[in-house]
Amino acid sequence: MDHYLWLLAAAFVGGAINSVAGGGSFLAFPALLLAGVPAIPANATNNTAMWLGVVASARGYREEIRTYRTVVVPAMVVSLVGSIGGAVILLHTPPKIFEHMIPWLLLFATLVFAISPLITRARKPKDVHSPWQLAAQFCVSIYGGYFGAGMGIMMLAILTFSALPSMNAMNGVKNLLSIVINGIAVVPFVIAGVIVWPVALVMAIFSMAGGYFGARFFRRVPSNVTRWLVLGIGAGMSAYFFAR
Repeated sequence: MDHYLWLLAAAFVGGAINSVAGGGSFLAFPALLLAGVPAIPANATNNTAMWLGVVASARGYREEIRTYRTVVVPAMVVSLVGSIGGAVILLHTPPKIFEHMIPWLLLFATLVFAISPLITRARKPKDVHSPWQLAAQFCVSIYGGYFGAGMGIMMLAILTFSALPSMNAMNGVKNLLSIVINGIAVVPFVIAGVIVWPVALVMAIFSMAGGYFGARFFRRVPSNVTRWLVLGIGAGMSAYFFAR
C-alpha cells in the first residue's frame, strides 16, 4: 500500500511537472523501481502512464495547440521516427552507457535554455522549426523513446530559438510533440510485452489529473516565473543524476 501511495503521488506531481517543463519521470520512474519493478519494464510502464498525463496537459494548453498545430507538422514527423528508433534501442541495448549520458544531456539542455534569450535577442527567428531545430528534435525524440526523463526541458531549449511568442506557446507545442514521442514509443513496448498494465493504468489516472490541472494553473503564471521554475527543475535534475 505504501508503494502504491508513493506511485500515485509521484504520478500526479510528475504529470503537473510535465505540463510546464518536463521531468516528471524523475519522480515516477524511481517510484516504480522502489516498488520492485525491473528497470526496463519500469521505464516502459512509466512512459505509458506519463503519456496519458501529457495528453491531459495538452488539453490544458488547447488554445496554444489550436494556434500552432499546423506549423509543427515537420517536427511531429521527425519526432515519430526518432521515438520508434529510441524505443527499439531500449529493448535491444543495455542502458548503462546511456544512463551515464543523462546528466550531461540535461545540463546541456538547461544551459542552452538559460542563455537562449541572449542569443534570440540578437537574432529574430522567423520559423517555429528551422532545419537545425528539426535535426535537434530528431535527436531528442530518440532520447524520448529510449528514456525520456527531462525530454521536455530539451524541447523547450530548442523551442526557445523559434518564433513562438511566449512560454505558454512553447509549452503547448512541447506537449503536442511529447504526445507523439511518448505515444508512438508505447507501440514497441506493447509488442515486447514489457508494460506492467495494472500499475500503468492506475498511475495514468493520477498523471492525467496532474497534467491537466498543472497546465491550467501554469497558463496563468507569468512567463518569467515559469522560466525560472524550468531552470530550477533542470538544474535540480542534472545535480541529482550527477550525484548518482
